[in-house]
Amino acid sequence: MADKRKKAATAAKIAKDEMACNKPRKTPGHPTKSHVVKACKGGEEKIIRFGQQGVEGAGKNPTTEKDKARRKSYYARHNAQDAKPDIMSARYWSHRVKW
Repeated sequence: MADKRKKAATAAKIAKDEMACNKPRKTPGHPTKSHVVKACKGGEEKIIRFGQQGVEGAGKNPTTEKDKARRKSYYARHNAQDAKPDIMSARYWSHRVKW
């Protein structure tokens, strides 16, 4: 069992090393999260998974009233902490990629 964990950890490290900084990717095989990104800032690297699998955001320019309401509701829920999230947070990437 411990051997499987070591292999999984090694595979994750290899994938992290191969990923480009600040380039989000879709993760269709992940059970819960729709995107992954290796966030880099000041020499620090962090793997961030974000977005609900199977849900599309309203986009940057929502056209329908329903999408406009969804976007407004999303920002009402997630912008409460501060309007400018840090690049090392899932909220930053969710705002940038999905909404």
